Amino acid sequence: MNSLYRSLEPTAALNDGEHVVTSFYADKRIYIRDHIWLAVLGIILGMGVLWLMGNPHFWTGAVGAVFAVAVRGFYLASDDLKARWDLTNQRAMGPQERIADLTEIREVKTLGSAAQIITRSGLKHLIRFQADPKDIVRQIEEARVKAALQTSNGTET
Repeated sequence: MNSLYRSLEPTAALNDGEHVVTSFYADKRIYIRDHIWLAVLGIILGMGVLWLMGNPHFWTGAVGAVFAVAVRGFYLASDDLKARWDLTNQRAMGPQERIADLTEIREVKTLGSAAQIITRSGLKHLIRFQADPKDIVRQIEEARVKAALQTSNGTET
């Protein structure tokens, strides 16, 4: 088994002239909030489907949804809350070898409590459970501009 499979932080070596500008960590409060919203959505959908099917015990949809989301949240918390993304002057680097060169990023946007990076080749990366995903988008966009200027000038920092 590849030892990088379970790595929850960037494992790639830094390039010459590359340095970490900032790191992004998941926020436990946001993780819990997102799971509560997921449970609420599951309750509505689960009960709604059972009610539409004519099940007299439609309330069991709520029990099932809460149980499913709680198990998922508990099981994945140890990984989701330890994940780290590093923004360098050249790349955005995440867990399990997720890497996006700043000059290859096509778009950065928010998606709920996550910042989504979309590369020119179509790869998509999520920096999940962030308290301020708009600020992460801003920081990545600023780093992209600086990287583009350095590339056009032929200089590195």
